Amino acid sequence: MKHNKALIMTIKKMVPAVMIAMISTGLGLLSLYRSKVPMINDFGAMLTLGIVIAFMIGVFIFIPFLYIRDKHFPKEEKQKKSKKVKPNIFVSNLVGIVLKLKYVILSLAILLAIVGIYVDQSAEAETNLENFMPQESEALADIKELRNIIGSTEQIAIIIEDTYILSLENLAVIKDVESLFITTYEENIIETSSLLSLLEMMGLTDLGMINETTLQGMPLDQRKLFINESYTKTVINVSIVEMSDEQFSSFINNLEKDINLINTDSKISITGQSVIDSEMMDALTTGRYEITLIGLALIFISLLVIYRSFYRAILPIIPIIIIVGWSGGIMALFGISYTPLTATLGALIMGIGTEFTILITERFEEEKLKTDNRQEAIKNTLSRMANPILVSALTTMGGFSALIFSDFVILSNFGIMTLVNLSLALLSTIVVLPTILAITFSKEVKVLEPLTAS
Repeated sequence: MKHNKALIMTIKKMVPAVMIAMISTGLGLLSLYRSKVPMINDFGAMLTLGIVIAFMIGVFIFIPFLYIRDKHFPKEEKQKKSKKVKPNIFVSNLVGIVLKLKYVILSLAILLAIVGIYVDQSAEAETNLENFMPQESEALADIKELRNIIGSTEQIAIIIEDTYILSLENLAVIKDVESLFITTYEENIIETSSLLSLLEMMGLTDLGMINETTLQGMPLDQRKLFINESYTKTVINVSIVEMSDEQFSSFINNLEKDINLINTDSKISITGQSVIDSEMMDALTTGRYEITLIGLALIFISLLVIYRSFYRAILPIIPIIIIVGWSGGIMALFGISYTPLTATLGALIMGIGTEFTILITERFEEEKLKTDNRQEAIKNTLSRMANPILVSALTTMGGFSALIFSDFVILSNFGIMTLVNLSLALLSTIVVLPTILAITFSKEVKVLEPLTAS
């Protein structure tokens, strides 16, 4: 009978709290769908699916397993009776000190978060794909050697489309675009190649002499490099010098403006691997605060619906904002640039931080029913929840720490920053959250029970 009571009590007390944390975290991760990059969308989908699966395993496999173990192996249970779980005295004493300095600690935490968010606004993003690779790899060495030989491996392509590319007007457009590179962007280019340059090598310089019959005399494999079979598209390949991200962006913007000044009815587009890489990296590394704000809003709305209380809904948000600020400050302090992976850390912070704060807040509500002393309730909450949260954080840190040893710099940096943010989440939970609970609930506030407990 007592096993049944333990099972019912576990399900009644823990499952609703964990379910609320799962729902809020999952909704927060939906913010990753704001990204324009499919890989980030898939990352968010896998994280959401993972926490749902973990919850299902915990409820339908792990809890029944514990029930079966304790019911059918009573000897093991008797041996454990003498080992009564005790509160964490160190954490209890630490929280006592924290509560005495609550205003100072909370003010300092908020100040550091504001400074971190401010300096993070000007944080640089690492967009050079080569810097993500193992620096000792042969492939990277070959790329650098090739660049030393030919001057650059960067290229862009100018696509010209019309109903008939071989018209005299469109051939003149090709010539005008090539002349634009030579006269205006000589410092930015190494060479250009087009249908006209190929024909010039064959001695055909008169535009009026170029037609379908002329092209038939060219080798098919060379002709297909510059014009399609229906004669509606042609390409100008441009080898460019190595540029920084800012220089390349400025170069493309100026080039687009100048090309638009060319008098033509044909459609002219700038593309190529360099353009694609630049746009992809820009999409990966920008908008991180927008994603975080969307996630926080979704978490707040979900908790507001569940708890029907502004106080219970806003409590988990405050520590997360503080952690986001701290994280940005640490990255700025140590000169760590954002990468496509670290740009998603806001979502991970929301996932980890929301779980910790919701579980602590739920336990705090239980402890308040046992004592009228609010500070005593906070100390009891943290001292009893410290060990489970610490174990959860350490196991997660252990999993992510494997990334630190990766040869790929992008993975190694992601592993380092994940460990840093997990540490910040622990610090915020044990040091900052008690001050928020003490100050926020310094007055009597009627807080409704979660819907799942009613």
